[in-house]
Amino acid sequence: MTVRSRVPGPPELGVTELPGPLITRSGGEPPRLAKFHVPEVVFGPGALAELGHCARRLGARRPFLVTDGGLTEASWAAEAAGHLESVGLSAVVWDAVTPNPKDHEIEAAHRRYAESGADVIIGVGGGSVIDAAKGVAILSGNGGRILDYEGVDQVVHPIPPLVMAPSTSGTGADVSQFAIVTDTGNATKITILSRALVPEISVVDPRLLTTMPDWLNAATGLDALTHAIESYVSRAHNTLTEQHSLHAAQLITGNLARTLFRPAEAEPRIAMAQGALEAGMAFTNAILGATHAMSHQVGGLLDAPHGVINGVLLPHVIRFNAEADPDRYVPLAAAIGIDTAGVPAVDVALALAERVRELADVVGVPKTLRSLGVSDVDIPVLTRNTLKDACLTTNPREARATDIAGLFRAAL
Repeated sequence: MTVRSRVPGPPELGVTELPGPLITRSGGEPPRLAKFHVPEVVFGPGALAELGHCARRLGARRPFLVTDGGLTEASWAAEAAGHLESVGLSAVVWDAVTPNPKDHEIEAAHRRYAESGADVIIGVGGGSVIDAAKGVAILSGNGGRILDYEGVDQVVHPIPPLVMAPSTSGTGADVSQFAIVTDTGNATKITILSRALVPEISVVDPRLLTTMPDWLNAATGLDALTHAIESYVSRAHNTLTEQHSLHAAQLITGNLARTLFRPAEAEPRIAMAQGALEAGMAFTNAILGATHAMSHQVGGLLDAPHGVINGVLLPHVIRFNAEADPDRYVPLAAAIGIDTAGVPAVDVALALAERVRELADVVGVPKTLRSLGVSDVDIPVLTRNTLKDACLTTNPREARATDIAGLFRAAL
């Protein structure tokens, strides 16, 4: 019996073929490359028990544990220290971190780090704790003052290894290349953006989410949703970030309210932990947009919760961006259950903005910036500082000073 192999015919019209080896590059558009940088992730209930082994793998001999008073009171800091002790590591603990970590707090923590002879830096807490831990690492490897590192790729020397265990769902700081620090002298926030700040290991234990107060649960959940939406429409999105953005949006919109009304239920907590993680992995590679650029300035001015500010601003920014190009919002709307079949893209985008506002209402976030303490006289300085924020560069629509001021006024 003769077996005949099927010989492929000529390629179909319109099919793109991959080229062979490139000895010399001729003219034409180069292929678009995608890069995806994330830490090792240990995920699931009970994951915090792996903290000691993670630190050991990174060569820890005297770890520096950064946390805050709330985590100390809730006993998570003690559990973390216990897991370190179980592998023979005695941690130096620093818990003098407040929300929206201040420049002087980070510099005080670094002085303690240097005096103690510590090595691997561990953050157990929310975004403020994790950003503070990153700040200690920056100063340890690079010196100076933390405000010296504002902007992109200003961290030029190696920093100590980082292990992060987030206690909120969340900021995404445990997997991101960002650190946000409050400049207390100018009442604003600075953004430090560097690949060096991506931690080596993220330990995501949903149990830590159960002791968040309701306001923090709502705020960090809306922050994570903002990460998902802004990373999907960002100018720097790519095929490796898109699915994480969409899945995160689905998980967060489907579970955030459940975590408030059924705080002890495991399934929504685990879903929120995963949603925050995926949104973080997306935005650290795709960056963000105008919502975050504006929110950072309001937070610096008022020391207000970052996620709450995002919840107020995000619907306005969606509508602004959709005026120029609503199409990118259609897959996001579909992912969270909005009917998009046969509906014009601009109407879909407006429905998405409304759905975000509805979720913010359900979880108790105010509708206006004025209710948070912003007034008309603040808009000029908020606008000037927004235009300097790195997150604005990847917003899908170019935003000038008049646009930013108009968004602030709309949100008042």
